[in-house]
Amino acid sequence: MYYLYILYSSSADKFYVGYTNNYLRRFDEHNHSNHPTFTSKYRPWTLAAVYQCGQTESEAVKIEKFIKKQKSRKLIEKLIDGTEVNGILAQLVRVPHVRD
Repeated sequence: MYYLYILYSSSADKFYVGYTNNYLRRFDEHNHSNHPTFTSKYRPWTLAAVYQCGQTESEAVKIEKFIKKQKSRKLIEKLIDGTEVNGILAQLVRVPHVRD
């Protein structure tokens, strides 16, 4: 299973969207990796939302790219709030134990 995850940095008021097959490992890497990356600049991150997005990596990539192309903070906030979305995003299934 692949997951779409949304991270939030309160220190920078920024969101980060990614995909993975192990969102807990990736969350830890974003907060603790020694490599200089976009996310390393805005630590600490919190896990704002996680969605199941398919059985294949290609499905996950397609959804992640769609969200990033929108360049829409409002769309990301809708996903975090659990607001119903249409189109390609309608297939997402929220991972409930990640909610606040």
